[in-house]
Amino acid sequence: MRLPPLLPSPPIIGSLLDLRRDRLATFRRAMALGDVVRLRFPGVEGVLLSHPEHVRKVFIDEHRAFGKQTRGYNTLRIALGNGLVTSEGSFWRRQRRIAQPGFHRRRIAAFAETMTRATEDMLARWQKRPDPESPLDIGHEMMGLTFRIVGECLMGTDLSGEASAVGEAVTTLLKATVDRTTRPVLLPLEVPTPKNKKLKRALEVLDSLVLDIIARRRKSGERPGDLLDMLMNTEDEETGERMTDRQLRDEIVTLVLAGHETTAAGLTWSFYLLSTHPAELRRLREELDEVLPDRRIPTNDDLSRLAYTRAVFSEAMRLYPPIWFVARSVHEPIDFGGYDVRPGQVVFISPMLIHHDRRFFPNPEGFEPERFLGEAEKAIPKHAYTPFITGPRQCIGNNFAIMEAQLILATVLPRFDLELVTGTSVIAEPTVTLRPKYGLPMIVTPR
Repeated sequence: MRLPPLLPSPPIIGSLLDLRRDRLATFRRAMALGDVVRLRFPGVEGVLLSHPEHVRKVFIDEHRAFGKQTRGYNTLRIALGNGLVTSEGSFWRRQRRIAQPGFHRRRIAAFAETMTRATEDMLARWQKRPDPESPLDIGHEMMGLTFRIVGECLMGTDLSGEASAVGEAVTTLLKATVDRTTRPVLLPLEVPTPKNKKLKRALEVLDSLVLDIIARRRKSGERPGDLLDMLMNTEDEETGERMTDRQLRDEIVTLVLAGHETTAAGLTWSFYLLSTHPAELRRLREELDEVLPDRRIPTNDDLSRLAYTRAVFSEAMRLYPPIWFVARSVHEPIDFGGYDVRPGQVVFISPMLIHHDRRFFPNPEGFEPERFLGEAEKAIPKHAYTPFITGPRQCIGNNFAIMEAQLILATVLPRFDLELVTGTSVIAEPTVTLRPKYGLPMIVTPR
């Protein structure tokens, strides 16, 4: 066994300041040294893994040898508590078992009408704007839309009135997570620095919203059969206990954040790419005209025929995967291609980097939705495309997100043209998720 090559860095501080300056550039420099590369940080050593076989080993074959005891996940727990994204072991397995039926294909199929109705309401608002020439931030619009959808579908609650405050709180939480993860000296949250105060206010916004939803549901005694109902009333098979309000809060905050943030980002990048690739936009609209004549509103039954629409979203998620980077703590010695990865280290995997590797995707920087059609999709190396991760910890809402994206694209594009404002600088900002750094201002015009 031998040690992987090391990315050159200063002593003691290692690559930490490089990560603070430009996370993607730092990992790209490391990847240039090979598929298994070490990075030094204060008190811990990281290993960047950049091959689909490594993805399979970490998330599937040897997944029990890896955990979520990393600085990043510890920071995420400030916001998400011990929800599905951050929990581990038997507790995670129990919570996943309870939530899984809420995302069964037959159950989410019933959400199609809710998704298109919310989208139509957004388009009606676009239509009635007093100044139709003023640009809209499509990222902001998609955040509001997916936030409403996740509230109605999973909790039977219209959260539209809370979208602005929650959106601001989520942005604060994502940026604070990156800041705290890459800060050389980390002060406890109790220390009243300006950043800590801002983070605590953001947490208060989320806690107030979610705990109020739980209290109102308990008081009403209603049993609508949605995901919140399942989480509140399912009993543990061994102890007969139900979730406490704190456990409910953690799961709901996790599902609300994960259930709207990533889909909204994927849709935002989809609209950006279509606005800059007219041939692909034309082909998508030809499919919509064929499947949905007279601009009929799409339904769940139409999804199987909207193959190119789905391919557009899949390719957007390849070029700009919202979950662009994940980390795992190492608990057992593992061999990666003859290199020794040891307990105490942290492994990093970046779907963003692997998705842009020409070994697995010819013309990796090109926008080619055809990659995800028929035989071309089958030719993609297994585990090279992982926007929702893979294995037992694969995103529980992946089918929900894909269905939602198809329906939104198929509802918006027959009715509106979306044109990127001339001169807009579009730069991917890698926080916890991958967003356009300066938003995505677009002129939306009825067709």
